Amino acid sequence: MLTVGIVMGGYSDESAVSLKSGDFFYSQIDKAKYKAYKVLILKEGWNAIIEEQAYPIDKSDFSFKVGDQKITFDVLLNTIHGTPGENGLMQAYWQLLNIPYSGCSFYNSALTFNKRDTLSVLKKFDIPMAKSVYINKGDLINEDEIISQVGLPCFVKPNQSGSSLGVSKVKTKEDLNPAIELAFKEDDSILIESFLQGREVSVGVMKYEGKIVVIGATEILSKNEFFDYEAKYLGASEEITPADLSRDEDENVKKTAAHIYQLLDMTGFSRLDFIIENARPYFLEINTTPGCSPASILPQQVKQAGYKFSDLLDNEISLALQRFK
Repeated sequence: MLTVGIVMGGYSDESAVSLKSGDFFYSQIDKAKYKAYKVLILKEGWNAIIEEQAYPIDKSDFSFKVGDQKITFDVLLNTIHGTPGENGLMQAYWQLLNIPYSGCSFYNSALTFNKRDTLSVLKKFDIPMAKSVYINKGDLINEDEIISQVGLPCFVKPNQSGSSLGVSKVKTKEDLNPAIELAFKEDDSILIESFLQGREVSVGVMKYEGKIVVIGATEILSKNEFFDYEAKYLGASEEITPADLSRDEDENVKKTAAHIYQLLDMTGFSRLDFIIENARPYFLEINTTPGCSPASILPQQVKQAGYKFSDLLDNEISLALQRFK
């Protein structure tokens, strides 16, 4: 029986969401096939949890002890949102220890967590996307020049962050600097993007039984100005699965999502976000450890598509083991 660590938490404000995703993985994994443990990676410490008792993780080999018994992991299921589990840091560490892990490689994780770099890679493949301006902390900010490039309204967002933390919709020149300051609280670099008038759609994609599979598409109807943290996690949105799209819209967004997944050499669960404007999908970002609490978008799509989540976790474990062979 394989020993599986379900790794959750993280050092960002997304850790609370990650803990719910990890609990969902633990509830869904087939415990007749695997000996599964919850592993919490938090600022206050790394611990395996057994019946609410914490057992410290030995960082030299990512093991832990119960009494005199040393427990090591055959494979890890990564559900950390944000740093250090979505930006490649944990994956590189596990790779050095030769421990198989789910999802994409450390390099692909680092690339896709960096919004600017992801957009730069995809731009040469003519993937439709918003106009954008990139700013590092300390750069001279010319408000008029920024507005001339992206227009108003526009979005200001941290370059490396998730769950819409630090994101603002800016409607006037006076609101631009406060939005920039808010985004810099989350990251030392930010993106300012043009506003796209259209329907927001999130597409789940995975590699299943050797093929790229689009799980489903969900339309997001936010009660707020955009799909912010409150809309995502505190009920201020309506999520329609499957998305009520025309045939052309549905085919275009799913085809584009699968194509981007392939171009970025992804494995594992991913959720790709788009704005559909005049039936054309404009790419926003990709999430390589998407939320997987019972209320999250990806589990909704999995259920709608008729998959058993336990089977998908079997598949993730198989992919991780194959990659390390």
